[in-house]
Amino acid sequence: MELAMDTLHATEINIIKYLQDNFMSFQDWFVFVSFAADLRNTFFFFFPIWFHLCESVGIKLIWVAVIGDWLNLVFKWILFGQRPYWWVHETSFYGNFSAPVIQQFPVTCETGPGSPSGHAMGSSSVYYVMACAVFSLLIQNQTHFKSRCQRWILWAVFWGVQINVCLSRVFVAAHFPHQVIAGVISGILVAEIFNHVQSIYKASLRTYIYTTCFLFFFALGFYLILKAVDVDLLWTMEKAKRWCAKPEWIHIETTPFAGLIRNLGIFLGLGLALNSQMYKESCQGKQGGVVTFRLSCIMSSLLIIHIFDSFEIPTQEESLYYFLSFCKSIAVPLTAVSLVPYSVSQVLKYQDKKMV
Repeated sequence: MELAMDTLHATEINIIKYLQDNFMSFQDWFVFVSFAADLRNTFFFFFPIWFHLCESVGIKLIWVAVIGDWLNLVFKWILFGQRPYWWVHETSFYGNFSAPVIQQFPVTCETGPGSPSGHAMGSSSVYYVMACAVFSLLIQNQTHFKSRCQRWILWAVFWGVQINVCLSRVFVAAHFPHQVIAGVISGILVAEIFNHVQSIYKASLRTYIYTTCFLFFFALGFYLILKAVDVDLLWTMEKAKRWCAKPEWIHIETTPFAGLIRNLGIFLGLGLALNSQMYKESCQGKQGGVVTFRLSCIMSSLLIIHIFDSFEIPTQEESLYYFLSFCKSIAVPLTAVSLVPYSVSQVLKYQDKKMV
């Protein structure tokens, strides 16, 4: 089994080497795609837009992204996937021959296991949800031929994005090709499952709290149980620190628990926001309201969240970082779902009174 995996890895290292040798002129593009495909952009960019365009799509984006990334973490801990940028230095597969030299980039040095790819899984699940939402809007009052053409174009764009994400993660040597393929398939499956789950749109605050606790304690318990039997699920940290070309390319945000804490903060924040009085007085029942209200909410949410996100959390103390990251994540949906819409609705009401 080990020899088979080494053979597969060596073959895929040649693919990485080929991409780097022949497409280095696309370096900036691939680095940008890796950055853009990070799941945090779903929370800080796509969610505020979609929630105020179509509330159900915004809610589904959070559920799919959080549950999908949690499953990705569990899969990574089970599969113990290698990453190209350290495997090529540690393997004995090449024997007396020199191993291929592959380059690293600022987005290369992820610190968790490699399989399946989190970027590919997150991107495919999130874009699948958005593609289905766009298609459902386009087919209204359209002829069969026109809707079929639009569907082909839409899914061509979807697969174009996924191919670029996969090529990007392979090019920067963060993943082997089979890992990004597994990520895309897993992400689509998660998104498709949630297409048939209707209870998430009416979930109570208790459901959000219980789900948050379950996801956290399951992951923590899984980690502690295996650590008790001398299986360290953070075995990749040492490899990342040892083989990353530049220490500053290693970020605490890429550690397994950092992503988990961030996602759970977003998830709990959504539950708090949807069950807040401000949301009930401003957003609830107004999704079909005037365009001014929607656009004002979108623009204000994006601006405030961007300003809020610009404040960096100190990383010197790990426990403090996790706590502040959790609080910061909670604030994102609270801002987009309750605080901003409530403020906008109050401003619009005040303007209406002045006009009267």
